[in-house]
Amino acid sequence: MTLKGKVALVTGSTSGIGAAIASALAAQGADVALNGFGEAAAIEAMRAGLEARHGVRAAYCAADMSRPAEIDAMVAQAIASLGRIDILVNNAGIQHVSPVDSFPSDKWEMVIAVNLSACFYATRAVLPGMRARNWGRIVNIASVHGLVASVDKSAYVAAKHGLVGLTKTVALETARTGITCNAVCPGWVLTPLVEKQIAARAERDGVARDEAQVRLLSEKMPSADPVGPEALGALVAYLCSPAADQVRGAAIPVDGAWTAQ
Repeated sequence: MTLKGKVALVTGSTSGIGAAIASALAAQGADVALNGFGEAAAIEAMRAGLEARHGVRAAYCAADMSRPAEIDAMVAQAIASLGRIDILVNNAGIQHVSPVDSFPSDKWEMVIAVNLSACFYATRAVLPGMRARNWGRIVNIASVHGLVASVDKSAYVAAKHGLVGLTKTVALETARTGITCNAVCPGWVLTPLVEKQIAARAERDGVARDEAQVRLLSEKMPSADPVGPEALGALVAYLCSPAADQVRGAAIPVDGAWTAQ
């Protein structure tokens, strides 16, 4: 229970990677504020489940991460519910795929808003309290696309590269404090979106699902083995621990050797 007494806010945490991170932090004793979209009953079941399994407090703060005012309200609500925010995990993200010369303007603006600007606004909102207590952990869930690029993903790649840059800047500005800021850069993760791509590949190639997964992932990721959300949760928990006090401004790939090529 190394994080007992700490409070974490995890954006985009009602499913997938964010849910795994919230669970990992709660397992270490942190109270958790959830955020994200979904059915009210399912979100409440998740919130109550975290409390029951881990003996922590859990809250839910609805906010559209493309709206700065709602982000500020989310932070204020989390503080009102749980007392403060010691850990911020900027995880919420969206994707749109299109060549640059036909990329819709509204999709560009939305991807940048959710994947980059929201991280800035949330970080700006929590830093004063962290500075007052001289302790904090900010973890940005970037992507391997914060380090390298792929075709047809200009907005996502630009946003994730920007998030890695924001991470480094915040780390420098807090270098003489008890606050750290780092980025995690996953490769392929088996999200519902990726599962759809695997199914489409299986149908196209006329192969079984597992073979389609290997073919799809190995195009970029030499291990051809997807990253598990629980592994990312464990890494975030480590970055929030005393052992990571001097891990600052890092962009940590979890990518099956993708960026080693």
